[in-house]
Amino acid sequence: MKAMRFEVDGPMEWADAPEPVAGEGEVVVEIAAAAVNRADLMQRAGKYPPPAGESEVLGLECSGTIVALGDGVEGWSIGDEVCALLAGGGYAERVAVPAAQLLPVPEGMTLVEAAALPEAVCTVWSAIRDLPEPERGELALVHGGSGGMGTMAIQLLRALGWRVAATASARHRELCASLGAEIVIDYRSEDFVEVVLDATHGRGAGFVLDVIGASYLDRNLEALALDGAMTIIAVQGGTKAEVDLRHLMQRRVTLRAMTLRARPRTGDRGSKADVVRQAREVVWPLIAAGEVQPVIGSSVPMLEAERAHELMGSPAAPGGKLLLVR
Repeated sequence: MKAMRFEVDGPMEWADAPEPVAGEGEVVVEIAAAAVNRADLMQRAGKYPPPAGESEVLGLECSGTIVALGDGVEGWSIGDEVCALLAGGGYAERVAVPAAQLLPVPEGMTLVEAAALPEAVCTVWSAIRDLPEPERGELALVHGGSGGMGTMAIQLLRALGWRVAATASARHRELCASLGAEIVIDYRSEDFVEVVLDATHGRGAGFVLDVIGASYLDRNLEALALDGAMTIIAVQGGTKAEVDLRHLMQRRVTLRAMTLRARPRTGDRGSKADVVRQAREVVWPLIAAGEVQPVIGSSVPMLEAERAHELMGSPAAPGGKLLLVR
């Protein structure tokens, strides 16, 4: 088998790798496509190692066809077309996946397109699933609205009844608006706090989904309404910040931070299996109804993964997901 190998901060190479074997409760998937995530760039830079015991090959999601079943697998068959949430291993010809992390390819969607779904759907769903039902006209603020997570968040929040504001660059304003963001804020030239407070008559956003982290923390809190909630799912703007706890207490803020990759494979609450199950129950019907769709900005041959990483890390990065296609 071939897989993409790399040295920290070095080039990537399509090289021989051990053949994956389906263990208890696992399947082997012949990969058709994988998606590039910013976490891949962080891992390649030595800043985001895989959980213990998981593949060191890059790639947190893929789509493909089941070619082998391990003991104890039920509900799936060899030949089924699937997409999968991974802890690693997507930049390869084949990967072993816990069956509980598989999702069916939605009807009407190609096998390649489905590779854009698992990580974005599961991350965003796990960040918003505990939110109360929004009050009429309540606003959610999504940072990084044109990215893989942001494009999914805009659609999911809209489907759940939220008004949505999103930050993005000027060139991605139309993309965010087309997905349902009624307010698109140019993060380079506009103050998102002022825009949100103006749009809500001073009340603030009921929810903030943040991918920036430390550098936005204080301003996000200013933009939140009383009893508002914020979930941090990435830290592109740093990991360390100071916060006045009295401010949180006085505004009755719920502050959460989470990652998907480090979650256990199984468990009743918060495991990857739990998140995948809920995503299939709640989000897959929204996809079938056309309310939520993957946004694919570009597709690149998997052998050109190096170029894909350069594109994602550049100012010219496309909106939506970037796919590696075999």
